[in-house]
Amino acid sequence: MDRTTVGYDKLRGYMQRMFEVGLKYPRESAEITAEVLVEADARGHASHGVARVSMYANEVWDGKNIPEARPEIVHETPISLVVQGNRAPGFPVSKMAMDRTLEKAEQNGTCMTVVRDSCHFGMAGYWAELAADRGMIGWAFTNTLRAAIPLFGKERLLGTNPICVAIPIGRKPHFMLDMATTTVALGKIEVAARRGGTMPVGWAVDEKGVDTTDAISVADINRKNKSPYGGQLYLGGATETHGGHKGYGLGLLVELLTSGLSMGTPSFETYGDGCGICHCFQVMRMDLFGDARAVQRHVSEILDRIRSSPKAEGQERIYIHGEKEFERREKALKEGIWLDPATWKRLDEYADKFGVEHLEP
Repeated sequence: MDRTTVGYDKLRGYMQRMFEVGLKYPRESAEITAEVLVEADARGHASHGVARVSMYANEVWDGKNIPEARPEIVHETPISLVVQGNRAPGFPVSKMAMDRTLEKAEQNGTCMTVVRDSCHFGMAGYWAELAADRGMIGWAFTNTLRAAIPLFGKERLLGTNPICVAIPIGRKPHFMLDMATTTVALGKIEVAARRGGTMPVGWAVDEKGVDTTDAISVADINRKNKSPYGGQLYLGGATETHGGHKGYGLGLLVELLTSGLSMGTPSFETYGDGCGICHCFQVMRMDLFGDARAVQRHVSEILDRIRSSPKAEGQERIYIHGEKEFERREKALKEGIWLDPATWKRLDEYADKFGVEHLEP
């Protein structure tokens, strides 16, 4: 059977069943996990989509991710929270943390929450957008497994450490910057490995610090942690000439906001006894800066001016961050979510392991 697309709701329901039956996730945990993964595929980010089921399965089977565990608040003020994840899956941990952060921000104007001892939380954009959908500014940061090399170093010490900021503008799509501080997310290297094994120069270096296009080797070094050397480059690359110090600085900033403020596990020590992943969320009401609707209109006007500015030769459009993903999602809701052959194969493989039926297009 030639399988290409599957409906959004069908895929979400199927993935929920995969996590409930195969990995014994509680119903609510399976629901939020499935939703975030399917949202990633719908928006065109296969690196954070349903193919990640293999990673979560291995975390559970290795005892690093405990599906029945529950996060708890260990420190609290009117505008801040510290959450202990207790090795629970990153999706329900993040949902609990964001729900409380949103509540406090609505009541008190702002709230910043840090989380320790969690697991992978999927695409950062999902969490920041929860705030924008309620008319507030949202931030989401996380550290990761150690994947990247500090500028002028050769040991893999920090994560891909993404940053996401979502700002509502009175209509959708919101302005939403969602980016790894490395040149690409590790998931994109893993996608390249699944789809043929090569990647562009500039994404990563090998164990000798030399540019490599071998995505399979870099993914293997990171996931299996065979060597402390070799890994991803930060935005700007391996020198200061093109701003490598800036990308490295952003990655280090995320590390301090997540593992530093939470007193959690830094990227270079994650995936020991548990996943050890740390997050940071912040939400802020727009009316802290005046009339919320007026502020949103002004932000929207700035973006409209940029969007309508003269295009470079051969270019038809200037995009604002968040637009491509929004348009892909709209198309996926109408036409179905496209999954590549490697992802269909992986879902079949884990369906067999979990004892559930294969997904049909």
